[in-house]
Amino acid sequence: MMRMKMSALCGFVLTTLLVLASARPKAGPEQKCKSGPVDLVFLIDSSRSVRPHEFETMRKFMIDILSTLDIGLNATRVGVVQYSSQVRSEFSLKTHPGLDAMVKGINEIIPLAQGTMTGLAIKYVMNSAFIDEEGDRPKVPNVAVIVTDGRPQDRVAEVAAEARGKGIEIYAVGVARADMASLRAMASPPFEDHVFLVESFDLIHQFGLQFQDKLCGVDLCLESEHSCEHICESSPGSFHCLCLPGYTLREDGKTCAAIDLCAEERHDCEQICVTSPGSFTCDCNKGFKLDEDKKSCTMIDYCSFGNHSCDHECEGVLNGYFCRCHQGYRLLDAKRCEAIDLCAEGKDDCEQICVSARGVFTCDCNEGFKLNEDRKTCTNMDLCSSVQHGCEHQCVSTPGSFYCVCPEGQLLQEDGQSCGSCKSANIDLVLLIDGSKSVRPQNFELVKKFVNQVVDSLDVSAQGTRVGLVQYSSRVRTEFPLNRHHTADEIKAAVMKVDYMEKGTMTGLALKHMLETSFSEAEGARPADRNIPRVGLVFTDGRSQDDITEFAKKAKEAGITMYAVGVGKAVEDELREIASEPLEKHFYYTTDFSAISTIAENLKLNVCPAESQGKIEVKDPCACESLVEFQQATMSSLEQLTSKLSAMTARLEQLENQLLSRK
Repeated sequence: MMRMKMSALCGFVLTTLLVLASARPKAGPEQKCKSGPVDLVFLIDSSRSVRPHEFETMRKFMIDILSTLDIGLNATRVGVVQYSSQVRSEFSLKTHPGLDAMVKGINEIIPLAQGTMTGLAIKYVMNSAFIDEEGDRPKVPNVAVIVTDGRPQDRVAEVAAEARGKGIEIYAVGVARADMASLRAMASPPFEDHVFLVESFDLIHQFGLQFQDKLCGVDLCLESEHSCEHICESSPGSFHCLCLPGYTLREDGKTCAAIDLCAEERHDCEQICVTSPGSFTCDCNKGFKLDEDKKSCTMIDYCSFGNHSCDHECEGVLNGYFCRCHQGYRLLDAKRCEAIDLCAEGKDDCEQICVSARGVFTCDCNEGFKLNEDRKTCTNMDLCSSVQHGCEHQCVSTPGSFYCVCPEGQLLQEDGQSCGSCKSANIDLVLLIDGSKSVRPQNFELVKKFVNQVVDSLDVSAQGTRVGLVQYSSRVRTEFPLNRHHTADEIKAAVMKVDYMEKGTMTGLALKHMLETSFSEAEGARPADRNIPRVGLVFTDGRSQDDITEFAKKAKEAGITMYAVGVGKAVEDELREIASEPLEKHFYYTTDFSAISTIAENLKLNVCPAESQGKIEVKDPCACESLVEFQQATMSSLEQLTSKLSAMTARLEQLENQLLSRK
């Protein structure tokens, strides 16, 4: 059987040579096949079933085929790989530039004489023969001719499909008892042009003739009945069918079918998919309109047309709208609303005062009375003894009210409850300090001393000034919030324990954190209705790596007084954008960290004018800015004067009694 197999192979080779010799003129310089650039690799079976004289016949067959081709580095390049149980490259596409050197290389091939690992050989050709390093040229067709005389001993279908997927055109030539299924698994489509199984010597000439015609540039799309429905694309010695955009090739490899993405549910339309070959458009149901993304739908808002005439609210519904009133109102007709006044309608049970509020009511009491727990009845009250008045020193009752007074030498502060000197007003202060890498550790220690100098100028207490500290670099970290420490010593000790962050300079992110987090009531900021000034101080030594414009503006719009202190490479334009108006009182800059202590001396945040040295616009908490403050200050002074007069009267009475007793 093995001898019959080898005889068939030899017969195939010899017959092919005879056909080529008789069907074609002898190859000469002027008769070479002008196929254009092709990279061709012969993959020859040298298993033990191939006898020595049969291998010599195969060797001569390759040489005769090459003699008909236009060989050259810029024309047809040829490589030869033999395989059995292993694979060996005899020479690559770039090894020999001319025919003579190739012939010499083929004559020096020594057969491996082992098994038949065809799949391993195809993988080698794909990964190691058709590569740039071995002479493969971009945009030049890759052609592989596999010659085998038996059934592969490994899997060939998967690796051959991968090779074809990479653009390698494969011809599979079988001799005698070669397996047709394996040949078809290896070859490129159409099989009638790429699979050759020589069963008798009479038909062996077909491969030589057809293969040479294919390499010599016959355009099968033009010169054959290709039967492609849309597009025929030629390749050396072959062709394949393609489809127009929006169509896919059927299994027959020739006809095309329209791609219906809607039917295949390969769309993302929210409501309606309208198909076209290979594409789709989206549409919406009645009463909806297509959004800008051309996929989702939004109900048409008839209220937005502006012609609904509703008093209060227009509520859109599918294909229409209806009117609705605010809470505490009711509809008079389809569009107009009227307020519901339960107090006027006598539908309340308040003892003294009924306060109507659009469909609801609350009870209140006259001056000097307080509302009981039932929220309806009232009781006369002494506010100093019955409520948490919050006076730091003394509470003085008045009819239906009270006021706080302070001991001699102290003044009532802006909160109307605490007492203090004129050292500092009550403020909520958040300091943002730059902890970026450019500051350096030794300078960061100077920054912490600067912070403590600022703290020394403040009247820190739970009821007075509160201080929070935030450090920022590439991220933002709250070192302590406003409600953490209540004395200057506690704050200064906490400042000295702050660790240096390093990294970037995200000043915009720090301003955002200050506005949204640091000045929240959860972090210790006092409610806005308390009118406690909010002050932010930004200390930086360089240009911000993010945008500061948005949150610098928002901070000032939120009523935060912003101070900007820059050192070294700090950008003055950024500092001016951060600082509040007037800039000369809220913006400071120095070139050296050693000079920041001088800034701290001049920077008196919201302190009395005598201490501010004219550098910062401040608010004098000692000044009487309202009638209430004037009354409180006057009554406090009168009380102190009355106390002194009473003491003097008592002393005079004592002296008079002494004089009368002597008489």
